[in-house]
Amino acid sequence: MANGNDNFIDEVFDDLRRERLFRLFRRWGWVAGLVILAIVAGVIWREYSQSRDQARAQAWGDAILAAEASGDPAAIMQVDPQGADGRRVLAALLAAGAWSEQAGNEAAAEALRDVAGDQAAGTVLHDLAELKLVMLQGETMDPARRDEILSRLSRAGAPFELLALEQKAVALVGAGRTDDAVNLIRQIQQKDGLTEALRLRLSEMMIALGVEPEATDSMPAG
Repeated sequence: MANGNDNFIDEVFDDLRRERLFRLFRRWGWVAGLVILAIVAGVIWREYSQSRDQARAQAWGDAILAAEASGDPAAIMQVDPQGADGRRVLAALLAAGAWSEQAGNEAAAEALRDVAGDQAAGTVLHDLAELKLVMLQGETMDPARRDEILSRLSRAGAPFELLALEQKAVALVGAGRTDDAVNLIRQIQQKDGLTEALRLRLSEMMIALGVEPEATDSMPAG
């Protein structure tokens, strides 16, 4: 008899729970529906945005390739000139490279100056444009501007730290500060991440300055 009572009580409680859930669903079910709709809408919007951005990037890349194929660097600069900073800087780098190959160094420098002065860009490409501008103009660049750019690009951990330090050494050589240049070159040679190409350029610079390069871990003795 006790088991029958227990079963009856369990059934009553089950009915009460079902009734309570049903009432809650009738009262708040629309909230769950809105949440589901919001999730579905978010997924659809994300997929649409990714597809749209991919299509735009592909269209931009195709336009850049067509401009390069035309042989006119100016055409590269005209591809979405008001677009995102990264694309604008990349277009300037590509155009500057094309002009340099055609001995149009002034046009190349102008393209780089246009984006190098845009501090809002704040990208690795922007830093690369500034470094390329320094390398292109060299001693003809305003010394204060050149020093400001190289000091910023050569800070510890910067993407182009070693290349900017190399340009600092070049500037010291141009200023007749041979001893300072040699000391800086030796400091660069001790840094991590030194590429073979950079190591060779630094060694050649030392030899040109009349100093025998020292044997280091990155530069084995001959």
